[in-house]
Amino acid sequence: METSALYILAVSLVLVGLAGLVLPVIPGIVLVFAGLVVGAWADNFTHVGPWGLAMIGVLAAIAFAVDFLASIVGAKRVGASGFALAGAGLGALVGLLFGIPGLVFGPFIGAVAGELIAKRDLVRAGKVGLATWVGMVLGAVVKVVIAFLMIATFAAFHLLNP
Repeated sequence: METSALYILAVSLVLVGLAGLVLPVIPGIVLVFAGLVVGAWADNFTHVGPWGLAMIGVLAAIAFAVDFLASIVGAKRVGASGFALAGAGLGALVGLLFGIPGLVFGPFIGAVAGELIAKRDLVRAGKVGLATWVGMVLGAVVKVVIAFLMIATFAAFHLLNP
């Protein structure tokens, strides 16, 4: 593949990956990482080699862990049921159909509905929904920060290894 085509592919993957950090259907961190690997490949790993990619890979692994743990920790902190966690995930997916408001309120509504199914207590369900939502938002913010750290690491290796 031609070098310029590889760079275009790399940038495209990173941009779609950045969008995927807030859209639950798109694997954001995976696409950002893939784009950075393609970017390194475009110049035969001259600037960003094994060490740089390893550091970027560790950041990606941390982002995966944050993504997995953030909403669970928030929900478990208030004693959420498994139904609440499943409802939050389903709410996020259904929320995609309703744009930004759906992405904001979908996980909350899903967590509340799941907790209502499990415990049938509206006050408790509201607390669980809020805690799950806060966990998901904090997790998304941390993932965005980590993604930009991945990009900055790539840029630093690219600039410092002429």
